[in-house]
Amino acid sequence: MGLIAGGGALPRLVAQACAADGRLGCVIALQGFADPAGFDDPVVRTIGQFGHVVKDLHAAGCDAVCFAGIVTRPDFRSFVPDMEGAKLLPRLLAAAVRGDDALLRVVVKAFEDHGLQVVGADELSSSLLAPSGVIGGDVDVEAHRQDIDKAMQMAAAIGVLDAGQGAVVCEGLVLALEAQEGTDAMLERVAGLPETIRGTRQTPRGVLAKRPKPQQERRIDLPVVGVATVERAAAAGLAGIAVEAGAALILGREAVDEAARRHGIFVVGVSAHS
Repeated sequence: MGLIAGGGALPRLVAQACAADGRLGCVIALQGFADPAGFDDPVVRTIGQFGHVVKDLHAAGCDAVCFAGIVTRPDFRSFVPDMEGAKLLPRLLAAAVRGDDALLRVVVKAFEDHGLQVVGADELSSSLLAPSGVIGGDVDVEAHRQDIDKAMQMAAAIGVLDAGQGAVVCEGLVLALEAQEGTDAMLERVAGLPETIRGTRQTPRGVLAKRPKPQQERRIDLPVVGVATVERAAAAGLAGIAVEAGAALILGREAVDEAARRHGIFVVGVSAHS
C-alpha cells in the first residue's frame, strides 16, 4: 500500500493502520501540504510530479494507493508538472471547470491506468468511519432534529452542484454553505455573524452538517471531523455537528467525544435520508 499524504491528522492515522498490519510500502508527502516529520522515511514530492510519484510507488512494490489528508486545488497558472504530469494536464484542466469531483475522478483514473488500485481510507481503518447515533457529547440531540435534517438536506443540495460538503443551519435559518474555502473558514464566517441569528458559547444553537456529494467518488475526499472541527463549531456558537453515518471519517473518536463534552455540544451520525 502506498499513501499519498496531504495535510491534517488523517494521513498519520492511515499510515499507522497500514504499518500495523505490514502493508505500508511507501509514503509520498505532498510538499506544502503534508508534514514529512509525521512519517518514517517519506518521499517528498510536489503535487505536479505525477510521474515521479508513480515510479516511487512501483519501486516500493506498491500495487495500491490511498489518498489521505487536505490538498487544495492547485493554481494551474503556476503548475509545474513533470513529464507524465504534463501529459495528464489537459485532462485535469478540462475536468477542473466541471468541479472538484470531476477533477478527483481524473486523478483516480490516472493512477488506476498505471496499475495502482485506489483504496479509501475507511477501507484501511474501518474504525475511522462514523457510526450511526451519538458519537460525541452529552446533549439532547432530538431537540435539534429539525436543524440536523435541514442542514443535511442543504449539504446534499450543494453537493449535487459539486460545490461543497457542508452546511450550517440555526433554527431553520441557513447561515452558511461550504464552497472552496472549506469547513474551517465557513465556521469562521458563522462566528462572525450577528449573535441575533446564531448561537453563542453560553447559548449554543444551530448545527453543522457534513456529508459526501451524492455523486462523489467515495474512495477519496470523504468528509472529516476531528477535535479541531468540534472546537471551531463551538467557537461559532453551534449546538452540534451531524455527519452521514458510514460516509464520514472521525479522527479519534474518544478525543472527539471528550472535546464535544468539554464544549457542551454533540456529534452525531445520521442516515443519508435525513
